[in-house]
Amino acid sequence: MRTSNHLIGVLNFLTFLLSVPILGGGIWLSSRANNTDCLKFLQWPLIIIGVSIMVVSLAGFAGACYRNTFLMRLYLVVMFVVIAVLIGFIIFAYVVTDKGSGRRVMNRAYLEYNLEDYSGWLEERVASDSYWGKIGSCIRDSRVCAKMGRTINGVPETAEMFYVRHLTPIQSGCCKPPAECGYVYQNETVWNLGSGLMGANADCTRWSNDQEQLCYACNSCKAGVLASLKKSWRKVSVINIVVMILLVIVYIVAYAAYRNNKRMDNDEPYGEARMTKSQPSAFHL
Repeated sequence: MRTSNHLIGVLNFLTFLLSVPILGGGIWLSSRANNTDCLKFLQWPLIIIGVSIMVVSLAGFAGACYRNTFLMRLYLVVMFVVIAVLIGFIIFAYVVTDKGSGRRVMNRAYLEYNLEDYSGWLEERVASDSYWGKIGSCIRDSRVCAKMGRTINGVPETAEMFYVRHLTPIQSGCCKPPAECGYVYQNETVWNLGSGLMGANADCTRWSNDQEQLCYACNSCKAGVLASLKKSWRKVSVINIVVMILLVIVYIVAYAAYRNNKRMDNDEPYGEARMTKSQPSAFHL
């Protein structure tokens, strides 16, 4: 019996440790929301899940140490719900970030992003006027475009140097005009009209050399935010999947140990359940 209690205590401690990567992923998304991605509601589900796992693990640990049956049952029920919610969040994250990717441009190392490549709930939310005003202001305040400037031996980089840079989705979508517009490079955030025809893309007329405007109103900027969110969510989702698998394994072992404890409390021989009804209920903790 003590061995089972010790095992349950160890498993709850492991569960507590597994909550750390989930909580860390939520905090990382929160920092991205404040500085880069600028969408500030997506991190909260992960933070809530991580904190819930920590609290439930402590309850299960206390239940194992003090042989409190109520706390152990509470741990098993709530942890089952938390694991189900985590699985649902992982599926949701992959579904809403399933579509869209950058497009390659001839003679450019960076990718460009088009809003029509994205669709669904996340695209509608980002592109909506009510949200985009806040997101655009956040990107402007983060000064991500102002930080793009580079010098080589004190000399500003040339167009050829800029074209071989690997820009982030937001830098590519928000800080410069689309390549099809035919603008001529002057520096990273100043582009002049070329001698040729301007492209049909509506973003071509939205571009402004005003450093407070740039392409923050462009669809390419919205697409860049979506692409950045996709990269952030996919990184966190990989960690969540690994943690979720480990949580399921720990939960199964903890449930088996709990059942073994209950069997010992009832003085039942191992491998044999005491039947109190001719037709017992299908399942109970």
